[in-house]
Amino acid sequence: MDKPTKCVPCSSDLPPLDRGKCEEYLADLPGWELEDEARAIARKYAFKNFVQAMEFAGSVGRLAEEMGHHPVLTVGWGFCRVRFKTSKINGLHANDFVMAGLVDKLPLCQY
Repeated sequence: MDKPTKCVPCSSDLPPLDRGKCEEYLADLPGWELEDEARAIARKYAFKNFVQAMEFAGSVGRLAEEMGHHPVLTVGWGFCRVRFKTSKINGLHANDFVMAGLVDKLPLCQY
């Protein structure tokens, strides 16, 4: 099966991805880590200051709205932590990995 490249609607009757599939998807996402017994993925991005971290968080928020898949963001001086989990299935879905890849491509990741 090919790796997905865009978010697709999912239903609550789908099972979450197993740890092996999650690790396979993570191989293409350096810096992202499994959390919560493979029910979430997260990455912390570093910035030069608070303003850059907030700008990045805003970019992530706009992307999330566009794709209809929303992370938990934690922002502080010089960092923005992004965490994905599909609450509907209490675990990880391919959409979480698609979103992680899209977040990695946002321009402010260069800081």
